[in-house]
Amino acid sequence: MQPGSSATWITLASLLCCLPCRAGELSVTVIDRDGHGVDQVAVTATPSAGTTTTAPAPAVMDQRNRLFVPRLLIVAVGSTVQFPNNDTVSHQVYSFSPAKHFQLPLYKGEVHPPVVFDQPGLVVLGCNIHDSMVGYIYVTPAPYFGSTDADGALLLKELPKGDYRVVVWSPYIADAPATLTRSIRVEGTGSQAEHFQLKLALRAEPEPKPHRENWEY
Repeated sequence: MQPGSSATWITLASLLCCLPCRAGELSVTVIDRDGHGVDQVAVTATPSAGTTTTAPAPAVMDQRNRLFVPRLLIVAVGSTVQFPNNDTVSHQVYSFSPAKHFQLPLYKGEVHPPVVFDQPGLVVLGCNIHDSMVGYIYVTPAPYFGSTDADGALLLKELPKGDYRVVVWSPYIADAPATLTRSIRVEGTGSQAEHFQLKLALRAEPEPKPHRENWEY
């Protein structure tokens, strides 16, 4: 994604498809004002009733070309994340976010033990060597989640019948969080489709950014 100025707008269109005798599917597309897809936008869907959760699964946040890859990683609460360094230079990864406070000593090539993300919330990553590096781990209790692809598209499958709270987030979206939440109904049967659209302002630079005031040298 190539974000523009604060005046840039994107449109989010969501299509809820209910297939006969099957669970529903939620299709989300995020595009900019020129019709280009916006990638790595987090989307979560939480049922209004019940306590369905997603089992924690291992994930990877890599480091390449002085960047976190992916820029945004979405994991279930309790998941472990590996932080390999496949860059040509050393990195010193840290986060002082309330959801996870950790530091990985300077390294390249060697492997640190995986980090467990056991609290929901946004974890902002930084590198103590390269201030321009910023990454995000979005830790969610929602049972259905994902991020948009290069075309700005995401398909969430096998949603049981019921009401859902759908939340959209990206470090480049400037709108208030309350405007990025919608309630939808998944019927699970029939062929009717529902649509909703949001117009979202994009930042030129991502927010929030990492802060290392509490770094333990």
